[in-house]
Amino acid sequence: MSDFTTSDGLRLHYEDEGTGLPVLCLSGLTRNARDFDFVAPHLGHARLIRLDYRGRGQSDWADPATYTVPREARDALELMDHLGLQKAGVLGTSRGGIIAMMLAATAHDRLLGVAMNDIGPVLEPAGLDVIMGYLGRDPGFDDFDSMAAARKQAMEPTFPGVPLERWRKEVTHTHTETADGVRINYDPKLRDAVIAAGATGAPDLWPLYDAIAPLPAAVIHGVNSDILSAATVDEMARRNPDLIVARVPDRAHIPFLDEKPALEALQAWIAKMQ
Repeated sequence: MSDFTTSDGLRLHYEDEGTGLPVLCLSGLTRNARDFDFVAPHLGHARLIRLDYRGRGQSDWADPATYTVPREARDALELMDHLGLQKAGVLGTSRGGIIAMMLAATAHDRLLGVAMNDIGPVLEPAGLDVIMGYLGRDPGFDDFDSMAAARKQAMEPTFPGVPLERWRKEVTHTHTETADGVRINYDPKLRDAVIAAGATGAPDLWPLYDAIAPLPAAVIHGVNSDILSAATVDEMARRNPDLIVARVPDRAHIPFLDEKPALEALQAWIAKMQ
């Protein structure tokens, strides 16, 4: 576990473990390095580099105006520079996949490949509404046990059969337990930044996606997802016939990545980058 300083003077936290092909792991919007705890034991043949974005996890909070995809993409490149990495594969979950597409369009020569976890060039409005319902807000639970139980109940229709212990571990990734109840562990002003970014309308992300080719690419799709539709995945595959596609049953937004289809896709993707 280490830190580095960005070009605008912010301290960002990262983790760098393993040997082999470097894979930069970029987490979801409110998430952090813990996003990849479930898949990491299965990717021991790769060097996993996990970044806590500005304002998230163990990184410093910043001016909310800098909580943007372009700035976070720049932070990712500055981490690669800090580590002396000319190239890396990028595994992006949700927001991380958007950053990966941005990097493909703006720093293509720094990438070995891109894998996207339940994200694509079209973001479904229903899923965005769900995110805005909790973004930047404390969840209102007294402790992790009650929060995990509520999460399991709420997610059972789209994540059937996931053990309570998995949900309990998952809620600890983005929250802390205090004497005053469960609190988010990221800057609540991230909400303001997302609202500001959406004020100008949704950008066309297809050019960013198209920029990935001919690098090895993969998409992991939770078939119950409210963010990534099957139609978008089909169009992604049509535009890039070499795209590795994993459709993960009994998962919504987002798969944990240790599901069999997800692991098979990631292993095939890493093999293509060797």
